[in-house]
Amino acid sequence: MTISKGPQAFPRTEYERRLAAVKSEMGKRDIEALIVSDASNITYLTGYTANSGYVPQGLVVSLDEEEPTFILRRQDAPAAIHQTFMQRSKIIGYPEALIGNPDKDGYDAVIDCLSDMGSATRGIGLELRGMSAEAAEKFKARLPNARIVDCTNAVTWIRLVKSDLEISVMREAASISDAAIMRAAEVIRPGVREADAIAEIMGTLVRGANGKPGTTRVPNISLCSSPRTGTPHISWSEDVFRDGSQINLELGGMRHGYCAGIMRTFLIGAPSDRLRRLHEAEIAGLEAALGVVRPGSTCSDVANAFYRVIEKHGFKKDSRCGYAHGIGWLEPTASLKDGDMTELKPNMTFHLMLGNWMDEDFGYVLSETFRVTGSGVEVLTSAPRKLFELS
Repeated sequence: MTISKGPQAFPRTEYERRLAAVKSEMGKRDIEALIVSDASNITYLTGYTANSGYVPQGLVVSLDEEEPTFILRRQDAPAAIHQTFMQRSKIIGYPEALIGNPDKDGYDAVIDCLSDMGSATRGIGLELRGMSAEAAEKFKARLPNARIVDCTNAVTWIRLVKSDLEISVMREAASISDAAIMRAAEVIRPGVREADAIAEIMGTLVRGANGKPGTTRVPNISLCSSPRTGTPHISWSEDVFRDGSQINLELGGMRHGYCAGIMRTFLIGAPSDRLRRLHEAEIAGLEAALGVVRPGSTCSDVANAFYRVIEKHGFKKDSRCGYAHGIGWLEPTASLKDGDMTELKPNMTFHLMLGNWMDEDFGYVLSETFRVTGSGVEVLTSAPRKLFELS
């Protein structure tokens, strides 16, 4: 018996479009083969979302081949056959003898593939930033006649501008995000364990919204309740919610690897004057930031519109205002911060992340995922922009 092809997240033509853009970039860099090892970039180019990147694997994009070749652990090869658009012959499973082996690993299989393809003496691109120094040296040592080129983020920058098909999937993810926020408002109550509330929220992230379930793994979710609201990335605790608790929640629905982040602040009881004033300042700043989003504006323009407004209200945010957003949550390219002159273009998507952690025991969160349109902005997430005052 052989595994069948599963339903594809996108048509083959969409992956061909993405690969054509990558090959064009490869031509500019004068490389004949690109080894893609970043899991999110592999998802982008193939549709593969299984969790196998904890061991070496590589997607070989060659100028001479229509389809890429995916070299990964043999036991994960059926998942690649099932999930990707590629022919079975383009998926190569390497043997278990390369797992836990101090002398050889999966990158040796990738290098063997390059040699078989005739690329051992040509220009080869590697995503060096995400690769260990030992792995990078292995490529150089075993391919002494090749010209190794650092192509870190080459694919990621291409991902920055989404297709209309990708935007449709991100809208689906955003609907799941909104549903999870509203579920949080239902289950956060005095006496409820934080873990039990998280279980309900995660259930919504998996069940999805509008008939579209959450797919892939549940992404990063942070619940920071009093007295831990001054930290952004801590997880839920063994504690229960109490009267007077503040809860800062960040989550994101996920569809086919694409996510849409959202953050909201919850109160059990009435907010302090300081928190209410900060919320009003952040709402005004968020609207100002969204107001300057249009093609031709820069990431710096968006951030500074926010900074100016909250400073008029007597507050300051030290951290950036957001980042490029899509597959795998963070796209490590453009940032919404002062000085980032990346020009906004239609179908770029960002997480406008306005969390503000001011003291060790005091912080506040608010965010939206947005898309740059041909003339302005489309906010993909739509849960109410309010302090959720619960009882």
